[in-house]
Amino acid sequence: MEFLHLPVLLDECIEGLAIKPSGIYVDGTAGGGGHSVEIAGRLDTGFLIAIDRDPDAVKAAGERLYGYNARVVESNYSEVKRVVAELGYDRIDGMLLDLGVSSWQLDNRERGFSYHDDAPLDMRMSREGVSARDIVNGYSYEDLSRILFEYGEEKYAKSIASNIVKLRESEPIESTAELAEIIKMSVPQKARREKNPCRKTFQAIRIEVNNELGSLSEGLDSAFDLLKTGGRLAVITFHSLEDRLVKQRFASFCQGCTCPPEFPVCVCGKKPRGKLINKKPIEPSEEEQRINPRSRSAKLRIIEKIRD
Repeated sequence: MEFLHLPVLLDECIEGLAIKPSGIYVDGTAGGGGHSVEIAGRLDTGFLIAIDRDPDAVKAAGERLYGYNARVVESNYSEVKRVVAELGYDRIDGMLLDLGVSSWQLDNRERGFSYHDDAPLDMRMSREGVSARDIVNGYSYEDLSRILFEYGEEKYAKSIASNIVKLRESEPIESTAELAEIIKMSVPQKARREKNPCRKTFQAIRIEVNNELGSLSEGLDSAFDLLKTGGRLAVITFHSLEDRLVKQRFASFCQGCTCPPEFPVCVCGKKPRGKLINKKPIEPSEEEQRINPRSRSAKLRIIEKIRD
């Protein structure tokens, strides 16, 4: 199956990164290489480092970037400092993060990301480590309830967790279809009619499997530290947990004096390290949403580094 993924907010990302032909750039979530090719195509003496934790994405991006000044690395973008250093660079001019699951990962049944198909419970972006099956069958009721509520913002978390624990006692829960049926039986009929009730639980388990929020937190700090003065970091999020984390972290980079308001003069000496390029998140146009419905929840935030 060919690794296909429509790059979301492509023009907005390229414009927001303000690419310099001689610059060093990182695409921390290369996927199928859609954004990467557009960045690399604007470089002459510059260089692109494309990172992805999914070996299938690394292979696809490598093929697509053949002939460009680029290198594809299999790693988590949270390790960007190590990756950049190993390639001989100490600073970068810009970095892009397109978070979430790619269309290819969702559509490839064997990866177990989608609740629309019957497949083995997996959801591992790296194809290594703890899987969704391990979590569903091994986590306690308390831990399942917690991740469904915190990472899925699922108000029926306790009911879903309770039924998972009850039903796995007779035999392990092996497939996405089995998990989807448990979720459906755990929520009121009204909730089943309004929208697919599986989305939040599948999102929560996927986030836990891949430590997505932990990687994002570490990756944001590392990426901003790596930026040269004038360099930019662009991040596309797809749900409120990601967007809230990015918004708050960007705000901290832009924060100046933290002295109590009653102090007559600043004694902390703290100055803003960044400035927001867009005060409000950039969202896909109606045309892009029509062409690519999966872009509907996307939000793009961009920050520029103004001092170390």
